[in-house]
Amino acid sequence: MGIVSNICKERIVLSRQAPKWVSGKTEFSCVLEWSYNIVKIFYQRIVQRRKPIFVVFILLAVCGLFLQTMVAVNYDMKDYLPQDSQSTVSIQVMQNEFSGGIPNARVMIYDVSLAEALAYKEQLAACPGVTEVIWLDDAVDIYMPLEVLDTDVVESYYKNDTALFTLTIEEEKRIEAVEAIRNVIGDENAMSGEAVSGAVAAVRTVSEIKIISLVGILFAFAVLFLTTRSWLEPLVVMGGLGVAVAINAGSNIIFGEISFVTNAAGNILQLAVSLDYSVFLMHRFEECLQEENNVQTAMVNALSQSTSSILSSGLTTVIGFLALIFMRFGIGPDLGLALAKGVAISLISVFVFMPSFILLCHPIIKRLKHRSFLPDFHRFGRVVCRFMLPMVGVFFLVLAPSYLAANANSFYYGSSHIFGLETQTGADSAAIEAVFGKNDTYVLLVSKGDLVKEKQLSNELHDMPQVKSILSYVDTVGTEIPTEYLDADTLSQLMSEHYSRMVLSVEADYEGTETFALVENIRRLAEEYYPNSYYLAGEGVSTYDLMSTTTADMRKVNWIAICAVFFVLVLMMKSISLPILLVVGIETAIWLNLSVPYFANTTVFYISYLIISSIQLGATVDYAILFTDRYMEFRRDMPKREALLQTISAVTASILTSGTVLTVVGYLLGYISSHGILAQLGLFLGRGGVFSMTIVLFVLPGLLYIFDGIVHRSTWKGRATGKASV
Repeated sequence: MGIVSNICKERIVLSRQAPKWVSGKTEFSCVLEWSYNIVKIFYQRIVQRRKPIFVVFILLAVCGLFLQTMVAVNYDMKDYLPQDSQSTVSIQVMQNEFSGGIPNARVMIYDVSLAEALAYKEQLAACPGVTEVIWLDDAVDIYMPLEVLDTDVVESYYKNDTALFTLTIEEEKRIEAVEAIRNVIGDENAMSGEAVSGAVAAVRTVSEIKIISLVGILFAFAVLFLTTRSWLEPLVVMGGLGVAVAINAGSNIIFGEISFVTNAAGNILQLAVSLDYSVFLMHRFEECLQEENNVQTAMVNALSQSTSSILSSGLTTVIGFLALIFMRFGIGPDLGLALAKGVAISLISVFVFMPSFILLCHPIIKRLKHRSFLPDFHRFGRVVCRFMLPMVGVFFLVLAPSYLAANANSFYYGSSHIFGLETQTGADSAAIEAVFGKNDTYVLLVSKGDLVKEKQLSNELHDMPQVKSILSYVDTVGTEIPTEYLDADTLSQLMSEHYSRMVLSVEADYEGTETFALVENIRRLAEEYYPNSYYLAGEGVSTYDLMSTTTADMRKVNWIAICAVFFVLVLMMKSISLPILLVVGIETAIWLNLSVPYFANTTVFYISYLIISSIQLGATVDYAILFTDRYMEFRRDMPKREALLQTISAVTASILTSGTVLTVVGYLLGYISSHGILAQLGLFLGRGGVFSMTIVLFVLPGLLYIFDGIVHRSTWKGRATGKASV
């Protein structure tokens, strides 16, 4: 309160000297000077109260570390489907009507007789978290000779002395259940399904993220040791970032739970994205110390001079992440809100905590100074200036092909391929498919009461070649036997108060063109018999809705991100042409990144594809903003080629510091994570960092050189390039 009240008093004094609103360039200059003084007073108060500010932020970080352990993590993608999607509504109705839930796992056991399979069924049903086990004895009378039974039905559950069980596992007990099931069946048998993938992901991701975070932090230290000029500066920068990351991680408690993507990538992404803010401030502080001996005054000057570029970078990053909240698929808003909040906290930390931290450590920083390990990049600048025009030509040549290729990828929409064959989960899935083929289980609820109509629907479903067996009242009991003759336990699995349940065993993958066509056909058929009164659920059904939702999200989220970032850049840069150059440059880097899987003939996880566009835009547009801001400064007094040389020399170290950390963190996530979506997101992030740095350092100089005249004419005079000779 003391800081705020003192600033208000200063503003009252300044307001008496505030400019009157008249037209003309002089009046705008006065407004800027007045605003600059207000900001400067704020920073002076921050510097004066650096010790209590430091203590407050450290306490907040400690609280954040404690609260982080209380944040729940959700690994089930279907939980993030819109609440009004057909499969989500169906699952809710089924959970309300039936105790068993939706089958979400399959277990295959080799070399067993029918009697041994029944014994295994009892053991599996006794596992904690397992609410239902379906096998051959639920579909037919196994005490009859198998030769007289329907071959398709039998071979859906029992084939070549191998039994396949369909299980329903409680979501809250997946990890415990999967561990117990593995103890029952041993490593030589197999299990797969949504519940299994979720449980394995929950266990493995936690340990993998610890390794990724540790290696990423060590690499960030290594880069900072190379790019700073004191042995203590890396510790100060990483310490400041660590405080911001800890506060953000703890503040996720407001969400109740976060997605596995946010949990795995949120903290390390915040570190990689926000690193450049502290680096920018450090470099400015070093420059100001050369002109001002008083360290407090030098810090105030550094903060005042770097506010525009850091705030522009931070706001565009926040907006890029916030664009994800417009996704109907819930993982987007989950990640977007957490990252946007994290970057906002990092900005507050840079402007409030870092000045205090740097000044408190400055005597030791000064004592531990060493020579620079990096060149001054003047020679690199001359090389860039020599090749920048040909690079612009290459840029325009690849722009259209990269856009077309980026939008022509093939996709996985669900979680069925998140574990590769090198993992036990992936190998188990392949083993089950090798014996029983592609197989999934759908559950169809229809209005109870008309057994004849149910039988007609069942007959038509049986006519579909992918439907191998149906477990229902009309298939198992028949239409002739009244429901009163069945025992309560058997009847409760087939009928509820309002609905009849059909469990369909289908020969179909969890996703793909054929699977999506099958879902559409079943829904169409059910709609004919039970208009607006049926419910269909299953992994393939959820994946179909996931595909529909995420595909619709793509263009909307991209355009919102691009337009919002463009609007902020127009306001911050007071220019129309500069935001166009920056956005086109970074968007082309994104298209190049997303076109690589197309040319490599690799299938892409659509969630990674969708999220990376906003992340790369928000994370790397900072480099373009920094480069352009410094160019505009130098251009006021220098010819454009000389201004470019000075800009490249001044900003290359900062861009490489942040960009290489972002790139390496991405590749670490890509190569260490066994979770396919996280691994692919990491590879996109690492490759995207390389493309963005390349365009900013090699193409943007040429664009600024070519369009210098247009930039001068379309930029407000307070920021426009000077009249120095070209």
